[in-house]
Amino acid sequence: MDTRAAMEPSPRVLAPTALASVDIVIPVLNEERALPGCVRTLARFLEAGFPLPWRITIVDNGSTDATWPLAAALAGELPHVYARRLEIRGRGAALRAAWQDSPADVVAYMDVDLSTDLGALFPLVAAVAGGHSEIAVGTRLAPGARTRRSLRREVVSRGYNALLRHGFGVRFSDAQCGFKAARADVVRPLLRKVGDDSWFFDTELLLLAEHNGLRVHEVPVDWIEDGDSRVRVVRTAVDDLKGLARVAWTMGTGRARVRVRRAEPAPAHPDAVLTHPISDVSALIGLIPGITHALAYLTLREMWSPVTTNLGALLLAAFVNVTARRRSAFRTAARFALLYALTTAAVLGVPAGGAVPESGAVAATYCLLALLRWVFTRTRN
Repeated sequence: MDTRAAMEPSPRVLAPTALASVDIVIPVLNEERALPGCVRTLARFLEAGFPLPWRITIVDNGSTDATWPLAAALAGELPHVYARRLEIRGRGAALRAAWQDSPADVVAYMDVDLSTDLGALFPLVAAVAGGHSEIAVGTRLAPGARTRRSLRREVVSRGYNALLRHGFGVRFSDAQCGFKAARADVVRPLLRKVGDDSWFFDTELLLLAEHNGLRVHEVPVDWIEDGDSRVRVVRTAVDDLKGLARVAWTMGTGRARVRVRRAEPAPAHPDAVLTHPISDVSALIGLIPGITHALAYLTLREMWSPVTTNLGALLLAAFVNVTARRRSAFRTAARFALLYALTTAAVLGVPAGGAVPESGAVAATYCLLALLRWVFTRTRN
């Protein structure tokens, strides 16, 4: 048999399957200078070999200069370019409107100044179109990224993202890069929960995504600051802090939960031999701080009163828990207060008193909480 002939690609085998379509949204406000060059550059880049079906959607939200006539002219001139106008301002409002109505499988957006190098566009979209993640974001702060921007924006950006990591325990490194993509069917339920219509929209969307268990993929990008940017750094920072407080309250009260569809892992091999899935052991893992708490209580009780001993033991257990599991500051404080109240009541409720029975009451409280959590998880799923 001719080995070369055997390795020749077959047209039938390589026939393309249905490809995910991509809608790239460009929100604009008074961008008559930057808009034509941006759209033409992006269209040429996509036409040169972008491997997925695509369209560009310009969203003008409240411009007072010639931005809207230019957007309409570009939509009439270039194929696969569309334009729409909103009377309200705010990047978040523009993205919400465009993403909600888009016919594409993947919705994306980029800033009109093209600060992010277009070479990262396909890696961004591919992570979502291939089903690996539900949301993909460009990052200027991860290893492999290269940026050129002012010291003020560098300091503000790093400080803000550090606040997100330590305050909310997020895993993404850059919330505000104007370069994102998402599965349309997954992101739409989240959009109904996002309350911000301006620059905080990006952060709120990502916080809600991670809060609801969605996978956020990061792509390191090359990014150059445009001196004609419409971002007002100080005002935006203040608005972001207000937004973080609002989102923390929403999460703490349980109103940030969203029903989203996620594909469960499944074997690709038709004759795969599956093992039994691991049972949910989260409730048992939750007993580890309880064991630490009970043992610390048993040790410290020889020196202190029950109430003081319980506080010291819970502080030690909380330190172990926070070190092992990344939690938001709000959730950690709320959980600490609840555990202290419950375990103190259990300790003071022991009739005989003494280190051993009181320590047992602490352990029993954790066991009860673990059982309740297990029942709640099974019911929710």
